[in-house]
Amino acid sequence: MNLQNLMREAQKMQKELQKTQEELSNTEYEGISSLVKIVLDGNKSMKSISIDKSEDFSSDDIEMLEDMILVAFNEAAKKVDSDKEKKLGKYGQGLSGLM
Repeated sequence: MNLQNLMREAQKMQKELQKTQEELSNTEYEGISSLVKIVLDGNKSMKSISIDKSEDFSSDDIEMLEDMILVAFNEAAKKVDSDKEKKLGKYGQGLSGLM
């Protein structure tokens, strides 16, 4: 493969990578833990949080609710990481082949 073809392939891969990263950033990921649902974007920024309003919380339940929020957030964050690995992992393999 000559250098010109290699550069063309690298530019093509870069455009595909940017498109995939943009797609991931715009994807929403849900984490659910009992009474709590959290939605993150692909950058792990929280878009929304909702708490089941059918429950009547006392002050004693606040600590439990905080734990549920933490679990839901972490679940959504793991989904972001998993999706990024699936969609961007192929670019890491392709780059190592070029070097």
